[in-house]
Amino acid sequence: MARRKRGLPVHGWVIVDKPSGISSAQAVATVRRVFDAAKAGHAGTLDPLATGVLPVALGEATKTVPYVMDATKDYDFTIQWGEARSTDDREGAVTATSEVRPDPDAIRAATRGFVGVIEQVPPIYSAVKVDGERAYDLARSGEEVDLEPRRIEILAFDLAEVVDADRARFRVSSGKGAYMRALARDLALSLGTVGHIVALRRLRVGPFAEAAAISLDSLAELMHNPAASEHLRPVATALDGIPALALNGPEAKTLRNGQGVPVFRAMDRERFGHLREGDVVYALEGETPVAIARIEGGAIRPVRVLNL
Repeated sequence: MARRKRGLPVHGWVIVDKPSGISSAQAVATVRRVFDAAKAGHAGTLDPLATGVLPVALGEATKTVPYVMDATKDYDFTIQWGEARSTDDREGAVTATSEVRPDPDAIRAATRGFVGVIEQVPPIYSAVKVDGERAYDLARSGEEVDLEPRRIEILAFDLAEVVDADRARFRVSSGKGAYMRALARDLALSLGTVGHIVALRRLRVGPFAEAAAISLDSLAELMHNPAASEHLRPVATALDGIPALALNGPEAKTLRNGQGVPVFRAMDRERFGHLREGDVVYALEGETPVAIARIEGGAIRPVRVLNL
């Protein structure tokens, strides 16, 4: 007897407001149980300490995760001055102290130096791989971790509030791969002191914003309830930044079969004349996404076929 496939073929995105104190993987597991979904994943890990927007992909939406991961993100976080921590947040051990407390003008001036493309060394307690192992695993086992700087982009870095002499709150918009804990650490050092994050909230990931998120507790109350589907967003929501391309039935079938559809023939110029070699598009048949595709060798060629 054939083994029954676990879960249902549920496809789409759920925008969760993750609470503090649980991992992103635990949040994904809850969403998966609510929908009894066969497949689930997330677009961008949030530390257990952090709260906020965690986009969870179900079914075929997991194929669009990289396009969300590459998107810009917005954060709100609070730094406590005067203590460096091993994890660069409040959960780590104190590794250094300082009596220096920066004033608001100095803070504003320093943040400007971090806007643009910069080099950043990730926190040693991070998921970055070192010789095939996660940095946080090495750090927890007591090994010395030496991470290489990475090029990231900070689009905006603003002082939102001076809470008191010891704490300040910030708003940041960043590109892919930026660690807020490292940004807080480096800002403190640039101000002649040390510091760590005591509160961190993600406000937006690409097209998914805080206003559209549902708390994990509220979603959990809808376990196996049809009303949960009201919080399921279309797979294509993740592809808002990619041009859509309408195909007819035979063309869509060709693409679904993994074959290319010519675009540069004379008969195709009116529909496809705007396309250029190397362009990435997502192909549609009516309202149904067919595939994420790239223009290569004069044809639309599927990168990921969406079985919807």
